[in-house]
Amino acid sequence: MLKDNELVGAFSIFRQEVRPFTDKQIELVQNFAAQAVIAIENTRLLNELRQSLEQQTATAEVLSVISKSPGELDPVFQAMLENATRICEANFGNMFLVEDGAFRTVAMHNAPAAYVNARTSGTFRPPPDSGLGRVAATKGVVHVLDLKADERYLQRDPFAVAGVELAGIRTLLAVPMVKDDTLVGTIVIYRQEVRPFTDKQITLVQNFAAQAVIAIENTRLLNELRQSLQQQTATADVLKIISRSTFDLQAVLNTLVESAARLCEADLASMHRQEGMNYRAFATYGGPPAHREALLRIPFEAGRGSVIGRAVLERKSIQVADILADPEYSFHEVQQKIGYRTVLAVPLMREGHPIGAVVVMRLTVQPFTDKQIELVSTFADQAVIAIENVRLFDEIQDKSRQLEVASQHKSQFLANMSHELRTPLNAILGYTELMADGIYGQLPEKTMGVLKRLESNGRHLLGLINDVLDLSKIEAGQLVLELTDYSLEDIAQTVRSTLEPLAADKKLAFKVEVAPKLPAGHGDGRRLTQVLINLVGNAIKFTDSGEVVITGRASDGSFHLSVRDTGPGISTADQAKLFQEFQQADNAITRKKGGTGLGLAISKRIIEMHGGKIWLESQIGHGSTFSFTVPVHVAKQAETA
Repeated sequence: MLKDNELVGAFSIFRQEVRPFTDKQIELVQNFAAQAVIAIENTRLLNELRQSLEQQTATAEVLSVISKSPGELDPVFQAMLENATRICEANFGNMFLVEDGAFRTVAMHNAPAAYVNARTSGTFRPPPDSGLGRVAATKGVVHVLDLKADERYLQRDPFAVAGVELAGIRTLLAVPMVKDDTLVGTIVIYRQEVRPFTDKQITLVQNFAAQAVIAIENTRLLNELRQSLQQQTATADVLKIISRSTFDLQAVLNTLVESAARLCEADLASMHRQEGMNYRAFATYGGPPAHREALLRIPFEAGRGSVIGRAVLERKSIQVADILADPEYSFHEVQQKIGYRTVLAVPLMREGHPIGAVVVMRLTVQPFTDKQIELVSTFADQAVIAIENVRLFDEIQDKSRQLEVASQHKSQFLANMSHELRTPLNAILGYTELMADGIYGQLPEKTMGVLKRLESNGRHLLGLINDVLDLSKIEAGQLVLELTDYSLEDIAQTVRSTLEPLAADKKLAFKVEVAPKLPAGHGDGRRLTQVLINLVGNAIKFTDSGEVVITGRASDGSFHLSVRDTGPGISTADQAKLFQEFQQADNAITRKKGGTGLGLAISKRIIEMHGGKIWLESQIGHGSTFSFTVPVHVAKQAETA
């Protein structure tokens, strides 16, 4: 019987007499042989199909377990081991994980009870010549045909002896689970008869081992993600508390302590702050009230006797895995009352100096992981920030109170000084005018020129004093608008008659373009006149050629006024500060023309007190336009910042 020109068997028939078979009979037997080959091939294909379906079903079952148990490895390991044992026709199997070079059993399937009872609990290190030892050394597949006949194993591996005697192991297959060239575990299946595993069966177990590695890595990543989300949630909770309670320090620190205890799986947590030479608890979480009260009462000093003392002394995180085994620990009365065993203390550091500590405790000997220590350190940093914020806020409030008092004194001083200066200055100006008018006799022309300069400078000084007085009143909240009816046309004409001589001296065109028949306004006409005089005066002062134009109109219940000039223009950087006190454009023209930088700031406050707004539009080389709007009817003075 031939398949693809290879002999797969023979079909023989016999007669007990001498009688040759005919060609027809030979052809018939050949047909039967061909049908036998087909039947054999069909059976082989069917068996392979069944095995493939079994493997696919097993893989699907494992994937189903993985999807149903995210982050849980025990059911995944058990499903893999059961399928590997069944499909590979083994009697039972084990799965091991590697921890610090030692093996730990994580799953068993169908193992004899005597063998299970004899296995060592916890981790173990197999002999180098054992199956697991060879897997650890080579990270390769180990296939032992007959364990009972292999004296090397039986002499050096007690596990092999136990396996042969208690479980009847004969054939063994150990397949490594490797990630990034690191052994993370092993799948081992056993037969109680001498029958080697096929290449396909070995490949199948290798596939399960690869799936196990993926499941382990996915679980690790999922757990890290969960921890990260928990940490982010805890941090968000703290930030919410900070934002809601602003400077309620106790609420913030209580949240930090609670989050540290919960996320680090601690039984008790506390936060301590420095009081003199000691560190006293002021926030606690977990455990019965008596334990928390004990922590609140006890002062800890920097020193080796306590974990808190060591943390602040060494300025770093200190963990003691078992307080009872620590020869330096001296707070035995506290330990006996509360019963903690593992303690972690992280110092609160501000500018390199310890100001306290965060402490988490467990009642059992179970050290905190590096991730947990890192998390507590993060909470310690947040605590320092919260404490520092409150300290700075208190300082700012105190400084603000001091500045407020100083500002009030300054405003009162300026108001008093302005008043005292104006009285004699007005007298000087009055006598100057009388002398210029010839009341005291005719004066020489040279003397008259001096008097005119004296009067001009005196009036300039009076304007500066009035500006300072207005500013001090505004800052002291004493400037009050006198709300009466006024005419915008009259204000514009007053400004024109006052400043037209200045424009004429510089040969500037001075135009007033106010719309006719404007409604009567209700507000402080005198202060609005002051604003318009200030804007037009600045325009004339800084414009050397061209024109200055006042425009006015009314719409939507507001007056709209503008002062346009053909001066040098103002840069964008200077525009941002022009309406601030004692600020001017920073250029050669401004420095040459002089001024205090108060007029625009006062004008802005007066317009805002009317409920209006003022602004500037300007470009270098294209002049400037100052504009403001005020309601036609101002019912009451607006509050300003």
